[in-house]
Formats: sequence, structure tokens, C-alpha cells
Amino acid sequence: MQDLRSLTYTELEKFIIDIGEARFRAGQIFSWLHQKGAMCFDDMTNLSKPLKEKLSAISYISRAHIEEKYVSKLDGTVKYLIGFDDGECVETVIMRYHHGITACISSQVGCRMGCRFCASTIGGKKRDLLSGEIILQLILAQNDIGERISNIVMMGIGEPLDNFENVKRFLINVNDERGLNIGYRHISLSTCGVVPGIDELSKMNIPITLSISLHAPNDEIRSTTMPVNNRWPISELLAACKRYQAVTTRRISFEYAMIDGVNDSTENARELARRLGGIMCHVNLIPVNNVAERDYKKSNADTIKRFIKALEDAGIVATVRRELGSDISASCGQLRQKRLV
Repeated sequence: MQDLRSLTYTELEKFIIDIGEARFRAGQIFSWLHQKGAMCFDDMTNLSKPLKEKLSAISYISRAHIEEKYVSKLDGTVKYLIGFDDGECVETVIMRYHHGITACISSQVGCRMGCRFCASTIGGKKRDLLSGEIILQLILAQNDIGERISNIVMMGIGEPLDNFENVKRFLINVNDERGLNIGYRHISLSTCGVVPGIDELSKMNIPITLSISLHAPNDEIRSTTMPVNNRWPISELLAACKRYQAVTTRRISFEYAMIDGVNDSTENARELARRLGGIMCHVNLIPVNNVAERDYKKSNADTIKRFIKALEDAGIVATVRRELGSDISASCGQLRQKRLV
């Protein structure tokens, strides 16, 4: 059966026409699913009973609920454990910035990429999220806080480009003015380096921000922390970034987790700068999260300052990501992992 929330407006319209209903019904249903957050057909009060029964017989609506909620006493960051009907769960984080409210959302239940410093990969991937399940994270969080979410970062549990078709539909739907109407320029998508997915994303030619989880200046270091590098080494990844940038003309953000004694030397910074030469980019330094199941520790403040200076001396713009929600395990995968233990 077809999940109606996972269809784009164009696909939903075709579905409605194909079952012999009037075209305008697609607009009514899309509004219920993406603006009002309907969880069942009975919620749709402007649909006739016969139509609801017809839809129930041939389709369904993806559902989700808030299982757990934590609010940081330090900065107001909110973390949700979002549950689905099959018993699986993901994490969604709401962060407040001066420019608006940002939601960090998940794209898969678990992750198969195996990055050593990330709690999301512990236990591997369970399944992909449907596009409707991805957007439900926003709907539930927005309804709970009673405020509009204006920015999205796809940096939660899962690798978005390992679930490309569902993520593609999500991007189309979340931008649709008949739905949540969040502008593409307010969306960032983070990938650990799935090269074919980057090329597919470039074909969409939408002005989102592409964030690359690089985390190392060379293949030797990157392969020890990120198994994906064995499939698509840095040279292939950066070539894909250049192809993406040639199409979209958008600046690319490179995420770099600062791991004590692993990738944080001044020479590492200089090598990174040489690698990124010729790419319009920004480096986002992230003091690595201390994950109980891993043995990595974050770099100290002086090391990070020296790293930034080496990048800036080479003409690379770099900043340190603000840490939010540290008292509520706000980093992706930590809350879900605690639940599974």
C-alpha cells in the first residue's frame, strides 16, 4: 500500500486522479498531511466518508509520535526520541539561534556507514525512513514547541544520500508552499561522502547547502575513522564536490571533527588546506563528542585555535561549531543508543 504522506504533490495528484477522484482533492489531502499533521483519514473533516473509506482500502498515512522529550537547562535545546508504529525510533533536535529555530533531523533508523566517532552507527542500519516519516519529525516538533521551524539540517541519524529517493521527495515536499514551505536556502544536507548521491543531488540543482563530513586531511587517517573512504577516497569525493559546485554555484561546507591526537595537528590543517584549494568552501570544526562506546576524545581549545590559524593563513575560512544540549545527549545517536542498551 502507498503512504500518501510520502508522495510529492504531483504524485499525490496523479494518485487521486487515477482512482477517479477530482484533482482538487489532492490539495485538501496534501494540506492535511503536511500543514495540519493528520495521522489518519478520519482527521480530514472536509473529505466525505466514502472517499475516506476508499483511501483507507488502498493507501495509508505514515505516523509517528514523541516517545521522549528532553530540554537542556543550559541553552533551551530540545531533543526528541521519535517513535514509529513498527517500534523503531530516531532522534530530532531543536536548536535556537538568533536567525531562527533549526531542526536537526534523521533520515534512517541507524546507519551502515560505520564512522568510528559517531554513536548513530553502533548497531548498524535498521531501515530507511520514508519521506513522510522524515517530515513527521518537523511536524511533531513544530506542533510541540508551538513555533515555526525555519531551518533544517539533515545531520541526525543516518546517511541521507544512502536513502536518496526518500530524501529527494522530502526536500521537494518540505519546500512546497502548500506544505511547510521551508526555503531550500534554509536547508543543509550532510553526507559522509556517498559520491553517486552527490552527483544525483546535483541533478536536482536546488540551492541547499551541501555539507561534507570530511574529518581528515588524507586517506590514511580518513579510512581508519570512516570506512566509506575505502569506497570513495578523498580525491573522488572532492572531484564530486567540484562537479556539484559547477552546477549549483553554492559554497560547500566541510565538517571536521577535531579528535585529540588523530587529525588535529597543525600539519593536518595545512594538508587539509591544500586539499581544499580551488573549492569555494567553509570548514566547520566540531570538537568530537565523547561517546561511551568509542575511545575518541575532543581536541583541547589551544589545539583548535592553532588549527584554525593554519587554515586561515592558507585562505580557508573556518569556524568552530557551537556546542548545544550537552546535558541532554543532544548529539545524534546518543539518546537512541541509551534506549537500546
